[in-house]
Amino acid sequence: MRIGIVSDTHMSPKVARLPNALVEGLQGVELILHIGDWTSLHVAGMMEEIAPVDGVAGNNDGLEIRERFGRKKVLSIAGFRIGMVHGDGSRKTTEQRAWEAFEGEQVDVILFGHSHIPFMERRGEVLMFNPGSPSDKRRQPKYSYGILELEGTIRAQHYYYESKA
Repeated sequence: MRIGIVSDTHMSPKVARLPNALVEGLQGVELILHIGDWTSLHVAGMMEEIAPVDGVAGNNDGLEIRERFGRKKVLSIAGFRIGMVHGDGSRKTTEQRAWEAFEGEQVDVILFGHSHIPFMERRGEVLMFNPGSPSDKRRQPKYSYGILELEGTIRAQHYYYESKA
């Protein structure tokens, strides 16, 4: 299964479309997981034009998004357990907070966002993955998202682009 991983879009309702590079890169995915800080529920609608969408709410998301998606969840997909949490907070690093959010739970992947910094690391048997941001790169050189492939094994990759047009 091929899954698009997106976080930290921070898109206002005035933004009418997703970045072209993101839309093109997500073609053919079977599911899109958004790891919080949508900031507007219309982002889910734009992504649903590409593939079914699930995700979690982040610290900048309002009640409507929190009620629809929740703040943390574990999905079973293709025989793997995928943990999702935005990773916000003020103590420790974003990676540490995301890791600790699933302490004592059996997960194969932890997807998180918040920092806008693309990150991929294996901790034992668990893949930690932050896709970065496709529309709010902050101090990063490029915008980014990820693709997670679940075909008997777990493979993840970041994709980068320079323009959010």
